[in-house]
Amino acid sequence: MMMPMKNDIRFAFFGTSHIAVMVLEALAAESLVPALIVTLPQKKQGRGLTEVATDVAAWADAHAIPLAHDWTDFEKNPPAGGWDVAIVVDYGKILPKHILDIPKNGFLNMHPSLLPRLRGPSPMRSAILNDERDTGVSIMRVDEEMDHGPVVAQKKVIVPEWPPRNSELENLLVPEGGALLARILPEYVAGELHAHEQNHDVATYSTKFTKSDGLLDLSDDPYKNLLKIRAFEKWPGTHAFFTRAGKSIRVNVLDADIINGKLYIHTVKPEGKNEMPYEKFLRSGAQPA
Repeated sequence: MMMPMKNDIRFAFFGTSHIAVMVLEALAAESLVPALIVTLPQKKQGRGLTEVATDVAAWADAHAIPLAHDWTDFEKNPPAGGWDVAIVVDYGKILPKHILDIPKNGFLNMHPSLLPRLRGPSPMRSAILNDERDTGVSIMRVDEEMDHGPVVAQKKVIVPEWPPRNSELENLLVPEGGALLARILPEYVAGELHAHEQNHDVATYSTKFTKSDGLLDLSDDPYKNLLKIRAFEKWPGTHAFFTRAGKSIRVNVLDADIINGKLYIHTVKPEGKNEMPYEKFLRSGAQPA
């Protein structure tokens, strides 16, 4: 089959978060622009319950791309000739089989790990937390199980400084994954690339973290604590409890390093207070609980 021109590939994109936007940017840089973007509906946030569009919705609006908040348009109004393929990245909703079966070449997903390792919702945070330095990106054909489908392409990515903060690992892996997806997409649609089943016997899984997972024991191994602080940057965050004048204080730990084998905390945010240097906080008389 003749390889299609990039701008002739009829594809839809399902995504919601800033991670999905990074992949959209990588595709657009190679003249691969979806005919339709599907994202989750607006959410009400803040005290005023203001409706806020998803990151992907804002990107679609800025690029004048048709936008839908469910898959009805994708299912009922395909382009002439039908969908060649669809892409899903950090969408936030499980796609049923009858939707997965609509495109001629199915759905592709960019997953920021070397599948079958670290399937699931938080592969990058889990890689940092577990000290898994052997990492990379995978392009997978989606099936009905979580990150279970056959792999079309993979690329190992070297992380120059370890452990990275989660945002640093995102900024390294996700553009690499988007670029890999853009590179292989024309060949895949042309039938020149074939997916290979994962070795399910060696699969590992990442975790959906909650705020309670961010509790630090400051008497624990310093490197273990550093991994948690770096992995949980922004969400779910890390915290520890301190005492001052007989009262317990919950303190968010924002940034740290290892210096001379010890955990050196740079900045903290005590509950109800502004961010401040850790040393300034200690001068207030606070002590680890």
